[in-house]
Amino acid sequence: MNAAPLLAVEGLTKYFGRAPHLVRAVEDVSFDITPGEVLGLVGESGSGKSTIGRLVLRLIDSTAGAIRFEGQDVTKFPERHLKLLRRNAQMIFQDPYASLNPRLRVREIVGEALDAHRLASGTRRVQRIGELLETVGLQAAHMSRFPHEFSGGQRQRIGIARALAVEPKLIVADEPVSALDVSVQAQVINLLQDLRQRFGLAMLFISHDLDVVELMCDRIAVLYLGRVMEIGSSEDVSKRPRHPYTRALLAASPKADPDAPKIRRMLTGDIPSPMAPPSGCVFRTRCPAATEECSRNVPKLRSAGGGHRFACHYDLAYDEEPAAA
Repeated sequence: MNAAPLLAVEGLTKYFGRAPHLVRAVEDVSFDITPGEVLGLVGESGSGKSTIGRLVLRLIDSTAGAIRFEGQDVTKFPERHLKLLRRNAQMIFQDPYASLNPRLRVREIVGEALDAHRLASGTRRVQRIGELLETVGLQAAHMSRFPHEFSGGQRQRIGIARALAVEPKLIVADEPVSALDVSVQAQVINLLQDLRQRFGLAMLFISHDLDVVELMCDRIAVLYLGRVMEIGSSEDVSKRPRHPYTRALLAASPKADPDAPKIRRMLTGDIPSPMAPPSGCVFRTRCPAATEECSRNVPKLRSAGGGHRFACHYDLAYDEEPAAA
């Protein structure tokens, strides 16, 4: 029996601005995350990944669609009720330098959530902050320091400790290692994996790096210009990709699996502007096999079996190469 979703996103849409300068950042995105599961959102810059992360936590409001956390549609929550969502869902930000207030000591940064939700005070508050720092690989004595006294990797650990302070059920990790040195990235990824197992955390893990997502996630959703191109298990998406965009991302990976299926034509050009997305399939302007059908109709997600779905008009086996139009 499948577990009920902790998070269920249905038809999520977000537009910024007004016509004729309307930016279509996210368009009709749907996915779910069960308790303890990690779903990866992957795609190029401008694909809408970070916007989705902020929508999920109601840091920004959606244009349309539903975001259900434990069955409750949080898009309908009034501002005064969002405290309940923030207790159960927290974010780890991309930039460990910008996400910490440089004027506050670590005990104040980590302790803010404890104070806001009245989870600990006095001696117990200090003890709890020390425990959180040790949980993420720092020392309790570090709580008296300021952020500038730490390295980038250590600052990200402070951000993780802050997110863990309220004992959330869901973590939205927005490119949590992209601003770190390569040597430090693996340490933070290992820490997140350990915390996931230790606390049974569910995660929405956002990254542009398919290798990191494959390592970290149970399932992967591939985004392009605000739409889901492919979604399925990490194994299916990385080893049996059905969408040409997923194949191109895999082929461009610096750690590409030599045994994985290859796309003969690499991507050219840049992702189109969300102010003027292509008609039909938004990927068609860069797809090596686009046809007239692709310019006329938006492809719907179709099943490849086992929960693996992809949005393409043509159903090619993963070891087939699409023919040129």
